[in-house]
Amino acid sequence: MGRILSATMQDLTGVARTIVRCNQCPRLRDWCGRVAREKVRRFRDENYWGKPVPGFGDPSARLLVVGLAPAAHGGNRTGRVFTGDSSGDWLYEALHRFGFANQPHAVSRDDGLVLSDCYVTAAARCAPPANRPLPSELERCRPFLAAELKLLRRVRVVVALGRIAHEAYLQAAGWRAQLPSTERPRFGHGAEARLPDGTVLLCSYHPSRQNTNTGRLTRGMWHAIFRRARALVENPLPVA
Repeated sequence: MGRILSATMQDLTGVARTIVRCNQCPRLRDWCGRVAREKVRRFRDENYWGKPVPGFGDPSARLLVVGLAPAAHGGNRTGRVFTGDSSGDWLYEALHRFGFANQPHAVSRDDGLVLSDCYVTAAARCAPPANRPLPSELERCRPFLAAELKLLRRVRVVVALGRIAHEAYLQAAGWRAQLPSTERPRFGHGAEARLPDGTVLLCSYHPSRQNTNTGRLTRGMWHAIFRRARALVENPLPVA
């Protein structure tokens, strides 16, 4: 299986196609299909995507944003990561504000959104029940993130949205295995770590309703992350 995946993921288009065809996690595929059939009232007239969701953005990106997984009625409906839900509203508004997107809204795959110097992806590519992918499901998805990281050769800043995305990035990039436990970056909102190759890892709470509606994540806190990301992209820290 590993050799087959490697052969089909030689560029980002190949990675995307491989992701969309993936059926390695029966629980997730069953759930996504069920959601796509049953829908919700406000989207009952729409055709749901219902398949794994690939990453999206600029192949020459210096900024990489890693989220958790598609939302059941967001990415699982629209077919584009962080599109069609409140988390996407927060993300693309911030990316537009700081010059990484041509517009602040993301509602569908053909809405005209273009990212500049930014690529958005996720730890898991299928919407999980209760937004909780199993460890085994995250492990099966990890080769997709690893493949994207190898192809996104200009990335210098990574924003991890939530603890799971933070861990997924460290594992996919190989830092969890390479760094002693005492030197591995720790997750915390606003935490910043410079990795040995000069990449800067920024941490943020995920812009889920659970965090934004309770005030755990405010607009000011959120904008500060992307303001810092913009500054680091333009003025990268020197390699130690």
